[in-house]
Amino acid sequence: MNDRSPLSTLPDPNKTAATWLAWTQGGYFLITGFWPLIHIESFQSVTGRKTDHLVTELEADYWLVMTVGVLVVAIAITLVTTAWRHTFSVEIAVLAITSSVGLIGLDVTYVMRHVILPIYLADAAVECIFVLGWFIVLIRRPQDGRH
Repeated sequence: MNDRSPLSTLPDPNKTAATWLAWTQGGYFLITGFWPLIHIESFQSVTGRKTDHLVTELEADYWLVMTVGVLVVAIAITLVTTAWRHTFSVEIAVLAITSSVGLIGLDVTYVMRHVILPIYLADAAVECIFVLGWFIVLIRRPQDGRH
């Protein structure tokens, strides 16, 4: 058995919380990451028009939106895999926290600058819940040097 950080070595409440968080944040990131990749028009109807295609003036060239979507999906797949395999590590929590903190910073900054619509503050609120949840999981983890 890998004693580095399997979920099975966590106390049951922490195992449940870490698994639930990984499934929930992973699922949320899958939806929000794939959405612009699959249907940019409906994504923009909710989040506002994007301008990253204006350089080429081609509707298919939303390079920035697509880049963010692909990266969010990559993080999502990592989180869902963690939940599915029932594995947990501090590194996974760090990935989950830092990705959410980064998105919170972008959401708040660019809403305040009137670059993106206030709907992004709803995303920031969800991201804050993920950050809080992961901090609780980290605080509650065993301090025996294995995790």
